[in-house]
Amino acid sequence: MTTPAERRPVERVGSDGTRATIDRAIAVEMPIALEFNGIGYAVMMATPADLEDFATGFSLSERLIDRAADIVDIDAHETPQGVLLRVTLIDDRLPRVMERVRHRVSESSCGLCGIENLETALRPLPAVAATSDADEAAIFRALGRLRDHQPLNAETGAVHAAAFCSAQGEVLIAREDVGRHNAFDKLIGAMARDGRSWDGGFALLSSRCSFELVEKAVLADCPLLVTVSAPTSLAVTRAAEAGLRLIVLARPDALLIA
Repeated sequence: MTTPAERRPVERVGSDGTRATIDRAIAVEMPIALEFNGIGYAVMMATPADLEDFATGFSLSERLIDRAADIVDIDAHETPQGVLLRVTLIDDRLPRVMERVRHRVSESSCGLCGIENLETALRPLPAVAATSDADEAAIFRALGRLRDHQPLNAETGAVHAAAFCSAQGEVLIAREDVGRHNAFDKLIGAMARDGRSWDGGFALLSSRCSFELVEKAVLADCPLLVTVSAPTSLAVTRAAEAGLRLIVLARPDALLIA
C-alpha cells in the first residue's frame, strides 16, 4: 500500500540568498474511491492511511449505516490512479445508498458540491444526547499534548489531526489526513470499530470549525467539539440547533466558547 508520506528533493532558499537542495517529506494526497455494494459513491482526496477507519467513519457521517457492525467487509484495492475502497454493507442499508446516490451528482470533500436539493444539503440533525465533563483546564491540557500524536504532521507539516480526548484532557485516539473532514471521519470510524463512546470526553480538531465538521460531530453523538481555528456562521448555527457544545480558536493561552 502507498505510504502516507514520500521524500522528494526541493530547493531551499535562505533570506541571505543561499541555496541548497534538500530532501523533504511530502504528505501523500491521492484519490480514494468509495464503492458500496458495488455502487460507486464518491471519490475523496485523502491520505492513504487508516482506510478502514476512514470507510467506517465516512459511512456513518453519510448516514449510510447506524453502527460499525452494519459493515460486512472493507476491501482496499490499490490501482495506478489511487485506492478503491470496496465496502460491503448489510442488505438493509442498500436503500440508503441508493437514495443518497440519487441526490449526489459529483460531491467533493467540501461536502456540498453537486448536491441538487438544498433541503438534502442541510438535512435535520438529531439532538446530541451525550454529555462532556471536560473543563477548560482539560482542553488546555489536550492542546498541549496533541502535537505528540501528530507524527505525520511533524514529518510533513501538511496534515490535519482529529483526536478523541478524555474528560481529563488525555489524548486517547488520534488520526491524521490532508483533509480535515477525512481526519475526523477516520477518528469517528476508529472509535466505532473499537466500540468506544465519548465517555464524558470531547473531540479536538487541528482545523477551523466548518459546518461539515459540526454535522459529523453531531451524527457521532459527540458532546463537545473543540477546534484550534475559528468557526463559520453555519457551524455555530447548526451546533446550537443540535445542542453541541462548541469551543473554537483554542490556543495554548486562550479559547472562545461559541
